[in-house]
Amino acid sequence: MRKKTLGAALELCAEIGGYAFDKSLQTDLNVDKGQFSRWQNGSEGVIWPKFVRLMDFCGNDAPLLWMIHDRGYDLNTLRRRETETERENRLLREENAALRRALQVAPQ
Repeated sequence: MRKKTLGAALELCAEIGGYAFDKSLQTDLNVDKGQFSRWQNGSEGVIWPKFVRLMDFCGNDAPLLWMIHDRGYDLNTLRRRETETERENRLLREENAALRRALQVAPQ
């Protein structure tokens, strides 16, 4: 929320991920120096696949959260949706817990 521009949020994304917003990250993401510079100064937008790749590579969603906040949303009330794998794991854990309870109550 403290970053004033999307470019600064992109730099923060790299920093949080343990990278400098420099040539090494450019090489890892297969993006040229000019494009990186245009992203930083806001003269070129980041297409979604490259945007996702940057966030996945750095392991955080800082630029996305910056955009959401910039559009006036409250970051404290947003939640990530449950993925199919997370849902399946939750259901299996609930089933496992129910079976454990049933086994504890069952007469021996």
